[in-house]
Order: sequence, then C-alpha cells, then structure tokens
Amino acid sequence: MKITFLIHNIYGVGGTIRTTLNLATALADRHDVEIVSMLRHRTNPRFAVDPRITLTPLVDLRPDSDDTRDPLMNQPAVVFPKEEKRHQQYSRLTDLRAERFLRTCDADVIIGTRPGINVYLREFGSPKALRIAQEHLTHDAHSRRLRAVLGRHYRALDAVVTTTKADARVYEQRMRLPGVRVTSVPNGVPRSAVEPANGQAKVIATAGRLVKAKRFDLLIEAFTVVAAKHPDWSLRIYGHGREETHLQQLIEQHGLGGRARLMGFHAPIEKEFAAASVVAVASEAESFGMTIVEAMRCGVPVVSTDCPLGPGEIITDGVDGRLVPVGDRDALAAALLELVENPDLRRRMGAAALRSAEQYEPAVVAGAYEALFDELNVTRRPRARERRRALWRGRAARVLRRMGVRPRAAKAEPADDGSGARNGPGRRS
Repeated sequence: MKITFLIHNIYGVGGTIRTTLNLATALADRHDVEIVSMLRHRTNPRFAVDPRITLTPLVDLRPDSDDTRDPLMNQPAVVFPKEEKRHQQYSRLTDLRAERFLRTCDADVIIGTRPGINVYLREFGSPKALRIAQEHLTHDAHSRRLRAVLGRHYRALDAVVTTTKADARVYEQRMRLPGVRVTSVPNGVPRSAVEPANGQAKVIATAGRLVKAKRFDLLIEAFTVVAAKHPDWSLRIYGHGREETHLQQLIEQHGLGGRARLMGFHAPIEKEFAAASVVAVASEAESFGMTIVEAMRCGVPVVSTDCPLGPGEIITDGVDGRLVPVGDRDALAAALLELVENPDLRRRMGAAALRSAEQYEPAVVAGAYEALFDELNVTRRPRARERRRALWRGRAARVLRRMGVRPRAAKAEPADDGSGARNGPGRRS
C-alpha cells in the first residue's frame, strides 16, 4: 500500500512534524510512504527522516530558488481557505502545485495534517484513494468561520481523525459529517534511546514553544514557591518563541537567575527529560500533549494542568503523574512540591509513567491506522449511501423551506454552518 502524508513544512520544528515522522516511520515497515511538504525553507529537515520515506517538497522558499521569483508567489491563495491562520504563507503557486500533485497522485491513502491542507485534499485528491483529515488542533481552537468551511469540505472525505477521544466527540456533536468516520488515534512517540530517569536529579524540566498559551510564566511563578523551600532544585525551560524576553525578565524579577534557565531549543528532547526528575506542563490548552508522553517514555512523572483536551486522557492523576486546575499557581506549586519532597513517590510514578506510555509506541499507533484503512475500505459503499441520503434529505428540506413548509425536526437538514447535529449512526470514536 502506498501512503502519502501532506504537511505544511516538514523542514521546520513542531509537534505535528514529529508525530508525522513517527507515524510515517512505523508505517514504512510495511508500506511505501511519502511525505509531501507544501513548503520548504531550508535544505535539510531539522528532524531526522527515515531513509525509506520519500520527501517531496512542492514550493521552495529558499532565497536562491526559482520559486521565489515566480509571479504567482505574490498572489494570495484562492483554494487554501483565508479563514486558516496560515493563509498568508500560501499563494496561488501553492494552490497550483498542490492541485498538480494531487491530480496525479497514485497513493492508496492520502492523509492531510492541517485544516487548509485538508481542503486541498478534498478539492483535488482522487476519490479512489482513502482521503483522511488529521486534526492536530482541537475543534474549538478553530474559528467559527473556519469550522463552517471545514464542515462543507470534510463531509466529502472518508475520515476525520483527532488525537483525543474528547475532541472526536466534539466533532461528532457539532459538525454534521454523514458517511465520514470520525475517530481518534493518539500521536505516536517512540521509546527513548536514553536510560530512564532515576528520580535523583534535583531538576524540573519543561519544553515547548515559548508562547502565552503554554503559560511558562505561570510555571515560573509556581517555581518561586518550590525554590523558596528547596533552593537546591532548578527549573529548565527548553524551547524558543516570542515570549523568551518576557520570561527572562520574569526569572530575573523573581531572583531566580541560575536556578530557572531558558535552555533554548533541543531536539531530541528525551535526553534532557531523562536528566530531570519531574516534567511540568502549565498550558491553557493542549490538542494532545506530546511533551507529556515524551517525558513519560523517559520514566519521568509529569505535573500538568488538566487543560482541554489531552492531558486528562494521558495522565492518571496520582498514579503516573498529577493533574491540577488550569491557571492555578498554588495548585501547580503544591503538586510540584509533593514530588520534590517525596523521592519514593516520584520514582514510583516514574515507573508507572514508563508502563503507561507503551500505548503510544508508534507501531501500536500505526496498527490503529492500518485497522482504520481496512475499515474504510470495507465500508466505502454503505458510507457513500449514507452520504447520498443525507444530501437528498438536505435538498428536500431546502425545497420545503423555500415553499414555506416547515419540515419535521427529525427530517430537517441543519444549516450548513459547520456546527450541526451529531453524525449519523455508527459515527463513534
């Protein structure tokens, strides 16, 4: 089987890139796998790419590329939805390259990895292939206008796959997608090559983009409580982003210089997590929680905010980590202190975390996708019938409305605004 992934920019950094590479590598054990990068801004990807995977960039943004001088680069994208936050990075050249590729793509399965790219998949992808939209952001993270666009396009695809069960339920309830399989498959995280943490290092670690939503400021505030009682413990923050200057100022303001440090971007991050005894996540929201699983795969317990939607599905509170209310500095500090002051507890939780994280082995995740492919192939005809019935019901409802006849609620087709009723029968996660 040939499987093609469509991704924004495989040459950058980010959770979607890591999880796509993890899944693609696992699938390459049994399939022909290709990753198509809409954009390319550097010669080599930042993350290692398995040599069995074919990389195909569509638009080259490097300064010496002919693409940068193409007049179409200066024209805004028409197909890539303007409601998508990456729209300004796309152009008519991207539209046309995506169309050219997808019109001739011979893959059996094509998987899009962000909303705007999934629109390309619906517009240009062959219906002979299984067309699957991955959602690495949550339903509610999209604007209402974007959800309306996606509601129209996703109903022509075979499946929508979220990273959490909770988000799949939201899609089922709020986006009417007859004939489309809505399900969840978690991100895969490979087993760490480093030795698991022994729980002895007096280090709390964290990692991610230095942006407001990750609430590293809250973590620094909570760490001031820990540092006051345990001045021999340190906080290491790995990552880069626009909040770097503000966070450094906050560290200095609280007199934490030397004990709380911005470490910059590190990849892979597992070596740094294994050198810590606790990993902290203070986010306001997580579509999944890659950092949490990466830490658990290193045998490190995680203290995380119980934010929507991922952490609560990954961490079993009090068993392999701790969950605290979002935005609660005191609760975060108390949970960190609980582990800092109890070496036996953090070693016990670390061992439990190592066991729990085995479910995120990429081979297990790849197996879940292979089972989904098989199911989608078997159910092609009944799903097509369901889609046709919904289409005719919708047309009939619109005709009745134009005639001034109010159809019965059970037969009515909701307005196509991307926020309709629950999917039809069988659309379970």
